[in-house]
Amino acid sequence: MSNTEHYFKTNKATWNEKVKVHAKSDMYDLEAFKKGKTSLMPYELHALGNVKNKSLLHLQCHFGQDTLSWSRMGAKCTGVDLSDEGIKLAKSLNTELNLDAKFVCCNVLDTSEYVKDTFDIVFTSYGVIGWLPDLKPWGQMIAEKLKKGGVFYMAEFHPIVWMFDYLNDKPIMKYGYMQKDVIYEEYQGTYANEASKMISKEYGWNHGLGEVVSALTEAGLHIEYLKEYYESPYNVLPNLVKTEKGLFETKDKLYPLIFEIKASVI
Repeated sequence: MSNTEHYFKTNKATWNEKVKVHAKSDMYDLEAFKKGKTSLMPYELHALGNVKNKSLLHLQCHFGQDTLSWSRMGAKCTGVDLSDEGIKLAKSLNTELNLDAKFVCCNVLDTSEYVKDTFDIVFTSYGVIGWLPDLKPWGQMIAEKLKKGGVFYMAEFHPIVWMFDYLNDKPIMKYGYMQKDVIYEEYQGTYANEASKMISKEYGWNHGLGEVVSALTEAGLHIEYLKEYYESPYNVLPNLVKTEKGLFETKDKLYPLIFEIKASVI
């Protein structure tokens, strides 16, 4: 087994355990979701607008809440994720909610092997690219999965956020902005339930904005915009302050927490 295969195997095992914890967490609020609450955030809804009758591929979909939220809005959705447990729960929710989304379990970098259709929209969000050692095949896969005139959209935590080690009481800047070496962390709990007894074992990589943009443009996509924000829709980092809009930001606002990119195939 290669190092990369070991990294992905370890991450898959951790995410299989996370699904069980997250499905019961307040953060994911599965009961409210089942009753009709969308899991999508303002950035995503504003960027993609009316998705009715559009085909949408959701990369790294976890257990499918966002995929199914787009499906509720009329999109024809396919979600892919590395986690067997995530896809199993996503399929169960799809059936329970009487929706028509499809779900496929695979490494996101292998999406083209498992999903043969092309799409009007490719979508991904929050905590996704850090699981990938190289973004060039990721960008190429996105280009392969988009129809001519199709749109790629992502909302993601800013690369500066991943420079910090959050395992101590006070975050410490520890990792490189464009660090190529793999980062390994082992800790108790998850971002959705810090009190959980599960042990997260994770391998990840840091990618600067230049690498993200280059991976997309070199694959042939046209960048429509790149935006950065001080506010995060999720309270998943230490000592964030809630704003009047219900978002979260650092007290001193020294660096952005979120970025979003919208790109298209011309």
